[in-house]
Amino acid sequence: MQGYVILDKRAADAVPAARGARQAAMRGILPTGAILGALALWVALTRLHVFPEYAFPSLPSVVSALGEEFRAGRLTSDITASLFRVAVGFVLAAILGVPLGLWLGQRLTPRLSLQPLVNFFRCLSPLAWIPFAILWFGIGDKPAIFLIFMASFFPLTLATMAAVANVPAVYYRVARDYGFHGPELLTRVVFPAVLPQVITALRVTAGIAWVVVVAAEMVGCQDGLGYGIYDARNGQRLDIVAAYMLVIGLLGVGIDRLLAQLTRLPNVRWGYDR
Repeated sequence: MQGYVILDKRAADAVPAARGARQAAMRGILPTGAILGALALWVALTRLHVFPEYAFPSLPSVVSALGEEFRAGRLTSDITASLFRVAVGFVLAAILGVPLGLWLGQRLTPRLSLQPLVNFFRCLSPLAWIPFAILWFGIGDKPAIFLIFMASFFPLTLATMAAVANVPAVYYRVARDYGFHGPELLTRVVFPAVLPQVITALRVTAGIAWVVVVAAEMVGCQDGLGYGIYDARNGQRLDIVAAYMLVIGLLGVGIDRLLAQLTRLPNVRWGYDR
């Protein structure tokens, strides 16, 4: 009888393992299939001449343009410039916005007072600030960093504030039973409770910042991926435009994957497994 129990336990343990292996395989196969399908559709559209070559460049011409820009050094310098601007503006927004959201989430009167104002600026397109950014900061890194900051600060503040305000009341009751107050309450109860939501907000906001920097560089910079698209468009080089679009998309996915690694931290993982 004991032998049957051991065999049954092994069989039961094998089922979740096999299911996990299948899910892991599907997570690799399905995205690969979708990417290959999109590339096949691209090739088919160019082969069928649905659009003229100058309006819809073929995959080989885009790859060739990508190599041309890389060998000339323009692509590397543009990537470096865009990543620098996004990093500075986004980090500044996180350093200021997350603590402000934590504070507002725990203070009812300031939250009721400032929430409409924060929400107003969150709904305001950051691109509307472009004329002011150029007048205030001129041309170069500063206006782009300012626009990225404006695009990131208010969504992060509002998301953090809402997460703190929605922490279950039982958490605070347990914290009082353990004698947690002030900074200890914030670091040991509130911040761990809202960290999963804050990381999700960081990922969403990073995508917004990456979109904004491309638009900002088209009008306020002399380098960067956005400026590269603007310059290529003026030169009627849509193959270079498409090449830069591929780079922008791949880098955006890479930034999101990098921030997604924060969800694997032991103190954060529980929030995604609930």
